[in-house]
Amino acid sequence: MTHRFLMKEIALQAGVGLATVDRVLNGRPHVHERTRQRIQHAIKELERQQFQLATSGRKLVVDVLVEAPGRFSEEIREALESELPMLRPAVFRPRFTMQDTMTTTQVVDALEAVGRRGSHGVFLKARDVPEISEAITGLQQRGIPVVTIFTDIPGSARIAYAGLNNRMAGATAAYLVGQWLARPQGNVLVTMSDSCFRGEEEREASFRDELRRRYPKLTLIDASGGHGLDAQTEEQVRRAVGRKREIAAVYSMGGGNVAILRTLHAMKKAPKCFIAHDLDRDNIRLLRDGQISAVLHHDLRQDLRNACHQIMHFHKLLPVSAIGDSSSVVVVTPVNVPQYIDRRFGKTHQE
Repeated sequence: MTHRFLMKEIALQAGVGLATVDRVLNGRPHVHERTRQRIQHAIKELERQQFQLATSGRKLVVDVLVEAPGRFSEEIREALESELPMLRPAVFRPRFTMQDTMTTTQVVDALEAVGRRGSHGVFLKARDVPEISEAITGLQQRGIPVVTIFTDIPGSARIAYAGLNNRMAGATAAYLVGQWLARPQGNVLVTMSDSCFRGEEEREASFRDELRRRYPKLTLIDASGGHGLDAQTEEQVRRAVGRKREIAAVYSMGGGNVAILRTLHAMKKAPKCFIAHDLDRDNIRLLRDGQISAVLHHDLRQDLRNACHQIMHFHKLLPVSAIGDSSSVVVVTPVNVPQYIDRRFGKTHQE
């Protein structure tokens, strides 16, 4: 059976042997269904990376392992693939493993699988727990560098962190909430997807400290643990708020904002200020519609470019002086949405 991609390219992308690819492409038996799915997934990734296949340079296969809601995972994929053509002399070939939620065991198993099949590096968004830190050490011992992205695991053997300064983001959110409220007093609802994500935990701690220092009459109500997924987030908000508590403001660190607003509306709660993170499709629509006040944005492309530079430096393809900085926090309102975001999602309002 002929195929548009060489079998060795499919095998490299899937992390399996040539014989396994041959069996799958020719419909032969004795292939595990999960392996068959991995090869089909690899072919789809190659279709998205066709330009890279024709580019000459040092080939670097990197594994992108992300636990995040689909809307954010897709933003990560889009941002990284947009950067690929500009990373010469390296030719990056990303292999994506992205799920809404992953257990610690699943993450560890995925990292160990990367170690067995080999990789030039790993971009990892995962919880800061000892088992995952140990798995990173295992990769380091095999000569596979790990860059944590968007949420750090600082006690691990990762070579770098690429992402937003989360403490700065939390302090910025606190400042905005205080400025937005005419009288900064009352209840502020805060939501994290999972407190084991170091990035969100740092945002929350900084937000809490800054509120306590600047606006001591504001009280936090915690509705964390919904993983950024609608059903779980709704339940956490409903349980935390109750019928009798009024909500002056919301700081959403972990997504699920449509669900948060829907739940508050059903409970007849109308916060005067809503600060969110990340310019995904849902947040752009909510921002345009005036349902959220501002979005704390960071340039995912810049962060992933930084992550790629770290891998290139590790493999002696780039001097340390050429590694770019990670992104800074930007406050986005309905009137200053970046043009590239408008182009991607389209404008939903009349100029």
